[in-house]
Amino acid sequence: MKDVQNQLDRRQIYLNQVGIKDFRMPMEICNKNGEWLSTAADISLLVGLDASLRGTHMSRFVDIIQENRRMDLKHMRNILESIQQRLESRSSFVRMKFDYFIEKESPVTRLASFINVQVEYSASLEGNDFEFDMKVITPVTTLCPCSKEISEYSAHNQRANVSIQIRRKKFMWIEDLVEIAEQSASSPVYSLLKRPDEKYVTEHAYDNPRFVEDVCREAKLRVDRMRDVKEYCIEVESLESIHNHSAYAMVTGGEEI
Repeated sequence: MKDVQNQLDRRQIYLNQVGIKDFRMPMEICNKNGEWLSTAADISLLVGLDASLRGTHMSRFVDIIQENRRMDLKHMRNILESIQQRLESRSSFVRMKFDYFIEKESPVTRLASFINVQVEYSASLEGNDFEFDMKVITPVTTLCPCSKEISEYSAHNQRANVSIQIRRKKFMWIEDLVEIAEQSASSPVYSLLKRPDEKYVTEHAYDNPRFVEDVCREAKLRVDRMRDVKEYCIEVESLESIHNHSAYAMVTGGEEI
């Protein structure tokens, strides 16, 4: 059959990224305990397209991801190498967005339940230069220091999201970035809480009031203690409970910044 994609394109314009975007697939990921967990990921597979080619072969991307159904560094690199080989390009890219579930015990009654965090993997292979970024968005609780200071009793608190995106020379577990986010906030959040747990979480947050600026700086201090971090970006968004807006803070850092 006629291969239209391989036709010569006379406009001679190189396209940086061409491929499939947000292809949803069941995938597996390994947790810190060495167990493989099932999830669903939105996957984008992309390639740099030579200026002489009219198009790329989209079906080959689907073939490649169906042969690599695990989300670890080994399979990410396999995906990128396969894209380069089958589509004859020196640059390849993969992005994966998925929910990751962590089992947590409530602080007093020790009842186990699952909490989900949002994760994004981004990897690229330019020639033999492999880069991998990980972004984890963790829900937490923030309690307003100003509200606590000016009120005779109580203080407003709300859900917040801590996003930590990191490029590191060594692999890092998702659980480690979740721990950094939770330690930087007023309190973690839980899926299952009984009354003794609720009392503890409420009082713990009251004893640890944090602005979004505080959470962002606390997270930065913890990330800065890690070794081999090339770049990072920390964002905190507080979904305010008494204001008609969110509060936001962001900081970047790393060896190359």
